[in-house]
Amino acid sequence: MLNKVFESDVKRMPDHLRQTADQLFHRYSPTDEPNTVVGREDGDYAFAPALESGWSDSAFYLRAILPGVSEKDVNVSVRSNQLILQGERKVPEQWSRNIFTRLSYGKFYSAITLPDRLNLGKIKCRIRDGVLDVEVPISEDIEPRRIQVESGEWVSAIPA
Repeated sequence: MLNKVFESDVKRMPDHLRQTADQLFHRYSPTDEPNTVVGREDGDYAFAPALESGWSDSAFYLRAILPGVSEKDVNVSVRSNQLILQGERKVPEQWSRNIFTRLSYGKFYSAITLPDRLNLGKIKCRIRDGVLDVEVPISEDIEPRRIQVESGEWVSAIPA
């Protein structure tokens, strides 16, 4: 029996090491790329949620994976050109001790640098089944508009 438990732990060790290294490099790597998670060193944060993002013709989309987090435990805000996700994933009450988990519990924080072309006044957020979806529309003044081309004789704006 003990052999099986030890074998199981040894098999999980590389996974745990990889996840820890990924979190470390992801959280503290300096980068100026847009849509990058920026680790916050001040504060007592247990983890940064897994994120994915994408574009359509009309909006920028961001998805944060937050299993076990309800809408009252997550806060989304905008400061300057950064979308801030913060909140807390609480340990289930019935788990008081002797637990084994691969999820991080505690406070989380992510700051995502947004491009300039977005309408930050019309952000929509929805959380469902542990997935937070954020939609940020593209500003209307940035969208291409068609300019009418006329035919005929050119009239000079400056008299010659």
